[in-house]
Amino acid sequence: DKPPYDNPDIRMALMLAADRVQMLKALFSGYGKAGNDHPIPPTDPYFNTELPQRKYDPEKAAFHFKKAGIADPKILLQTSDAAFNGAVDQAVLLQASAAKAGIKIDVKKEPADGFFDNVWLKAPFVGSYWGGRPAATQMLSVAFEAGAPWNETHWNDPQFEKLLADARAETDEAKRKPYIWEMQAILNERGGALIPVFRDWLDAHSSKVGGHTPHGGYDMNNGGIMEDAWLKS
Repeated sequence: DKPPYDNPDIRMALMLAADRVQMLKALFSGYGKAGNDHPIPPTDPYFNTELPQRKYDPEKAAFHFKKAGIADPKILLQTSDAAFNGAVDQAVLLQASAAKAGIKIDVKKEPADGFFDNVWLKAPFVGSYWGGRPAATQMLSVAFEAGAPWNETHWNDPQFEKLLADARAETDEAKRKPYIWEMQAILNERGGALIPVFRDWLDAHSSKVGGHTPHGGYDMNNGGIMEDAWLKS
């Protein structure tokens, strides 16, 4: 909601200027999936499979950047490895891929100490990371509902709000699905978050460890490793 990011063409230009494949390979050694600028991952049962995957397109990025009609938009990306391991490198990759579209991005590396107090939720363009949530409606609510404390993009869209309310109220899964699919499409088309990658959780353990199993939430048995694992005699 702050210039120049309140201009939808500036947001679209930045989304198209992200080389998602390069980010996935360089930052996560290919362990993950390309994101599509909404927070629902391909593993979620409500993932919109009909929404075309956005790809790196410097020509289209340049078109939208010019269409915005802002002489000097001053794109400043403030980030820190406090956001996630590799956040600064990711910002530099975006800076390089955007340059090929004629978009100049200045990257400011913020101190890790105090990043979430002083920069996140305050600066207009920041690096961040989200852990997943058990339900699509929960993820959409905590990160994009108007008035939500962690709504980092200050997203406030009446159509989105109605769809979210309808999705949470609907008990029939088949009827709920179109609401969630449409919300993903709205964020993909005009949202405020550039979500280029979903990274995989990687777990490894010795054969001497028992009780350690893969989980779809977080690593280390979804955070419960101390309760589940043991050392074999």
